[in-house]
Amino acid sequence: MKSETLHNITVEVETRYIEGQSEPDNDRYVFSYTITIRNEGVVAAQLLSRHWVITDANGNVQEVKGEGVVGEQPHLNPGEGFQYTSGAMIATPVGSMRGTYQMVADNGDQFDAEIPAFTLAIPRTLH
Repeated sequence: MKSETLHNITVEVETRYIEGQSEPDNDRYVFSYTITIRNEGVVAAQLLSRHWVITDANGNVQEVKGEGVVGEQPHLNPGEGFQYTSGAMIATPVGSMRGTYQMVADNGDQFDAEIPAFTLAIPRTLH
């Protein structure tokens, strides 16, 4: 069996600009992001930790590492999903995020699930 079949974690992202918490005059742009993680593999796995790389339009990079997501370390059986919402603050109207979830499968395999890069942008900034 190929490892892609054993461990296939998919990640979908929706972002939203939070105007009420942002202060453009002070270079403060706040975004929420809703993540849906799905286990499309054949072995159950648990999310242990996360590693985010957040980049603003000036090239400034923030790295965030920590246990779990929103205080949880979800265990996903094959076919199961987990959704959560969190946030990020950057100094420009446009930026990006990417990262990895560190996972452990029920068979003991440890692996990273890629979080594809996604854009943070205030409405009507990008075409």
